[in-house]
Amino acid sequence: MLAVLLSTTLLACKTRKLAGTVKPPATVTELSSKKAENINLLKSKDFTFNTLAIKTKAKIDIDGSKNNATMNIRMEKGKRIWVSITALAGIEIARALITPDSVKVRNNFQSVYLKKPFSYLHRYANKQLSFDWLESILSGNTIADFVNEKATINVNDGLWMLDGEKETIAFKVFFDALLKVRENNINDIKAGQALKVVYTGTYHDINGALLPQGATISSRVGGKNVNIELEYSSIERNVNLEFPFTVPGRYEVLH
Repeated sequence: MLAVLLSTTLLACKTRKLAGTVKPPATVTELSSKKAENINLLKSKDFTFNTLAIKTKAKIDIDGSKNNATMNIRMEKGKRIWVSITALAGIEIARALITPDSVKVRNNFQSVYLKKPFSYLHRYANKQLSFDWLESILSGNTIADFVNEKATINVNDGLWMLDGEKETIAFKVFFDALLKVRENNINDIKAGQALKVVYTGTYHDINGALLPQGATISSRVGGKNVNIELEYSSIERNVNLEFPFTVPGRYEVLH
């Protein structure tokens, strides 16, 4: 999707400033003999939020066509993801609004507007990509479809590794010593699709919750290759957010 443009009590804290950075320790937590305990421990390391706003620098490479931009990403947990892409001159070139059911994209340079079902994104990623997947990838969290007792958890080069299969795809998830997701590898060999997400080794500390400082997202679907490098800067967690998306009447609707 980024290439096309990509409970109140428990979450009561409001954060506007970055508290610092955290690096993984040298020691690694030992695996429990009970898989359920390992699964629950991995899930407990997820970055929890009700709303999340991230400003990020982006380097976008689509089949060799490279561009730099600033991206503002806003999320309301489980409901919507809003993305605004701005060129270096400070001009907004595109805006998108993604929900579990739909995708809306407004191209300001070409004055065109696109509205499609969420499945439209499967042109750029595996057909099993869901809204929850996208939300988890952007926040550096575990993907719920993978982190369950059907998967296998082992220690690889001293770090935890989870692997398994879901329908037509095979996945491997590597965790660092903080038990945060370090790398997602998702492959559908039969369909010729692959998605790889690698997070930086340090984290923003938001009142004890850890968000990666950046991510590299690489996607291959058929003959199309997309590579996006994100560097997270300004972060706001659990604040009131707006998700404005209007389309001027002069814009052409794409079908």
